[in-house]
Amino acid sequence: MRNEQPDNTDVTETETLKAIQAMMDGSPAVDAPAPEDRPRSGAPHLRLVEGAGKARPVKPRRPAEGDAPAARAENEVAPEAAPSPGLGEKLRAEWALWRPLRAFLIATLAPVPLLVIAAFAGGLASLVALFWMTGVLYAIDEVLKRRGIAGPEPLHSDTADRLSILLGGVHFALLFLAIFALSGATGLGPFGWVATLLAFGLWFGQVSNSNAHELIHRTDKRLYRLGMWIYISLLFGHHTSAHRLVHHRFVATTDDPNTAAEGESFWLFAARAWPGAFVAGYEMEEHRRARRASDGKSGMNPYTVYLAGAAGFVAVMLTLFGFDGLLAYLLLCVHAQLQLLLSDYVQHYGLLRRKQPSGALEPAGVQHSWDAPHPFSGLMMLNAPRHADHHVHPARPYPELRLSPDGRAPLLPYSLPVMATLALVPPLWHKVMDKRLSRLRALAGTG
Repeated sequence: MRNEQPDNTDVTETETLKAIQAMMDGSPAVDAPAPEDRPRSGAPHLRLVEGAGKARPVKPRRPAEGDAPAARAENEVAPEAAPSPGLGEKLRAEWALWRPLRAFLIATLAPVPLLVIAAFAGGLASLVALFWMTGVLYAIDEVLKRRGIAGPEPLHSDTADRLSILLGGVHFALLFLAIFALSGATGLGPFGWVATLLAFGLWFGQVSNSNAHELIHRTDKRLYRLGMWIYISLLFGHHTSAHRLVHHRFVATTDDPNTAAEGESFWLFAARAWPGAFVAGYEMEEHRRARRASDGKSGMNPYTVYLAGAAGFVAVMLTLFGFDGLLAYLLLCVHAQLQLLLSDYVQHYGLLRRKQPSGALEPAGVQHSWDAPHPFSGLMMLNAPRHADHHVHPARPYPELRLSPDGRAPLLPYSLPVMATLALVPPLWHKVMDKRLSRLRALAGTG
């Protein structure tokens, strides 16, 4: 069920939006001015009466029944045609639709100009783009958190899917631009090449992955397919099936390849989760296809599309950009896939469902996902860090997700990108998380 909250675009800006805009030197949007007053179409005409010194209103003569049609038409008052809205009015009306989501717009699209400049200039520009995706993101999160800002309140917006479509288009444009630059076409040096690869990879991993994840949960087939093709372009198409059919069904159990056990390092988890999810997703799709066949319906396993699409992208990159471009493409895909695996690892680490007296597992709830209450990274990742509410309401659009529903979801000590970085170094990860997990279990009375 969607949270039916009114889309009120005239509401005063939230603290989150004001804080983000102030730090980014933005300016508040200007409300559209009220239209000018116009005379009513039925007002009497001003006609100059002969011999008078000034004009006075005279009612038009009422046509007599015997008047000719032309005479009757002459005396009728034609309604004044409303002027068509100008370009400025159209832009203000369009912006009014986007205003509720402009915090998401700023967070997701702010790095894009930096990435474009880095692709052509390299060097310092590449370092700036990489620093934005790491240090600047962390700094904004910390500043907002210390000011007590946890992120925007849940809201309903009809523009949410439009932003996802926009981000999908930006994804494919940036993907080809990145391979073009990394193939050597723009003359990036070794330092610029590495920094550009990492910066683009972080955007694909944190924005494109989050957007594709959002889209594959939509019931609109067009939106679903867009999310699927974003994953296919990152050579991770099987996640479309494995996430919905396996992860959401078996989360927080040993039957879910993407739930990490306590004490398991990320690298062991990744080596197990990638092939495990691939196989489990394929088996679930085969079961569905068998059911359709028993009902007399034909259809192919979507893994055919995932694999054929991946082969097509590899062939296109090789044809357009050569072996250097293909190598860069494969590295970018690995980078993006690692970030998706890191998200699953961090957001479900050590949280398993308990067995009930009947022997059945307890239902999955908000207590089986780690939330991250850091506002700016949350906006950039389309509220993906509000993971507990997503698992309880998978079809709920990202602007409507709530942070730690009822305060029952466990909270990560740092933002999701920071925790993912810690997970790359298992000793650091276990030092931070294992004690927290023990305290959480003690509070829950599970030992």
